[in-house]
Amino acid sequence: MTQTLYLVLVFIAVFVAALTILLQLVPHPTQTRLDHLAGEAGNAPQKSESSWVERIVKLTGPFAKLSLPTEGWEDSRLRIHFMNAGYRNSAAPLLFFAAKTILTFALPAVFLLTIGLGGADLKANMIVTLLVGLAALGYFLPNAFLQQRIAHRKREIFESFPDALDLTTVCVEAGLGLDAALSRVGDEMRLKSTPLAEELHLVTLELRAGSSRERALRNLALRTGVEEIDALVAMLVQADRFGTTVADSLRVHSDSLRTKRRLRAEEAAAKIPVKLLFPLIFCIFPSMLLVLLGPAFISVYRVLLPTFAGQAG
Repeated sequence: MTQTLYLVLVFIAVFVAALTILLQLVPHPTQTRLDHLAGEAGNAPQKSESSWVERIVKLTGPFAKLSLPTEGWEDSRLRIHFMNAGYRNSAAPLLFFAAKTILTFALPAVFLLTIGLGGADLKANMIVTLLVGLAALGYFLPNAFLQQRIAHRKREIFESFPDALDLTTVCVEAGLGLDAALSRVGDEMRLKSTPLAEELHLVTLELRAGSSRERALRNLALRTGVEEIDALVAMLVQADRFGTTVADSLRVHSDSLRTKRRLRAEEAAAKIPVKLLFPLIFCIFPSMLLVLLGPAFISVYRVLLPTFAGQAG
């Protein structure tokens, strides 16, 4: 009876939580229809994905306040990590810290719920250790996701950057200035690499807003976090100061980047045999041995063993 009552209470709690989230995230059909008609009439823009983000931020805002630093985080390394990951929305820090808070309490709660339903017999010290470990895992899991996102974005930008430099070199040699060439290359690279095109577009906007070329290029290196772009920015700044040819500098740097990209591909290809070694040993070889030697062992068991037993008798 106690376990049944416990399950009923859990069902009611989950149902209420799911209903609350559904009411917060899903708009009312009447309001959706009104917004659609207003958008068709031209009086108001139609809602897009930003409305979902606003609803999620509104729902998770109280949880984010529990772990969001009160001051100083905007000048910290975490803000640069958000820029490297491509999250420029003001709601990104709220969602990040809300996820940290929710996961910190949700994983231990799920563990306690599993223990309560399964009736596992664990010692108090083991339970406390697992709870602390799950809380730490939930707290640092968003950091791991952010680092994975940063690594993926940096790799995509690095792989597309030599092609962008080649296009920039062609544009500069054709008579365009560096600012116009970056704007043109940003438009052309949108089909291949959206993150790189967005970064080049931001450089163009900064230049149009009156920022110096050196400042705009250094902001590009800071936002991307790619070492090769940082080296390119330093080279362009030096070329601008000393009056050297920009096209030759771009050509030399693009050749070095292309060589580095090829070396990285060769390194990744050389690591494949080592990575395949453990699956071969622990997964494929046992199955092959079972298939190849299994019939032989069965024949030995059925034929030789009775013969040896008869001779011994």
